[in-house]
Amino acid sequence: MAELYLKQLLVGRDIGKDDAVGKQIQNFVYLIGDRTAGECLVIDPAWVIQDVLDCAAADDMKIVGALATHYHPDHVGGTMFGFTVQGLPTLQELNPCKVHCHKLEAEGIRTVTGLSASDFVEHESNDVVKVGEIEVELLHTPGHTPGSSCFRVKQNLLAGDTLFLQGCGRVDLPGGDPEQMRITLTQRLAKLRDDLELYPGHAYGGEHASLGHVKQTNLSMQ
Repeated sequence: MAELYLKQLLVGRDIGKDDAVGKQIQNFVYLIGDRTAGECLVIDPAWVIQDVLDCAAADDMKIVGALATHYHPDHVGGTMFGFTVQGLPTLQELNPCKVHCHKLEAEGIRTVTGLSASDFVEHESNDVVKVGEIEVELLHTPGHTPGSSCFRVKQNLLAGDTLFLQGCGRVDLPGGDPEQMRITLTQRLAKLRDDLELYPGHAYGGEHASLGHVKQTNLSMQ
């Protein structure tokens, strides 16, 4: 029987311990998969890829694919604000695997990372990606970017920059849409079960909490 494997890695603490910029931005990278099968996916691999691979290996897990919540370089690699972040290109060099994302986000990821179309598997909302016997459902949650996605697996929601414990992703960057974000927060995510555990893309307000608690305390959802 499949056993869920879920590991939350904070840049500056668990990986990239010497990366001053990463420590300030407080990104999370996630490993999620099937403990029994020894296989996992990496969500938003960025900053220090070898550290991510080492964390998986230390748990006897093999990374067999990547999931990208959205195209911003602090989540997938690339150049931003004058500095360069490791990401998907380095992962492809060290541990080649397919990158799964929403179809509306693929072009943006290719633009910032330089990967080719053949590196990707493009998805519709509610598509399921399997790792071992664990199913990961891709939920299209636009607003931060056109193809922003959250990933639901069992009782957990990995939300990228769509929703933090406090606040939500910015909508004033290229591709941001305030009205779409409002709909995503107040209709799409608000209708999900309160007992889901929310894991955000940044440690803004905390590391994880029940979605019910976030609905009650996060002004962005009210």
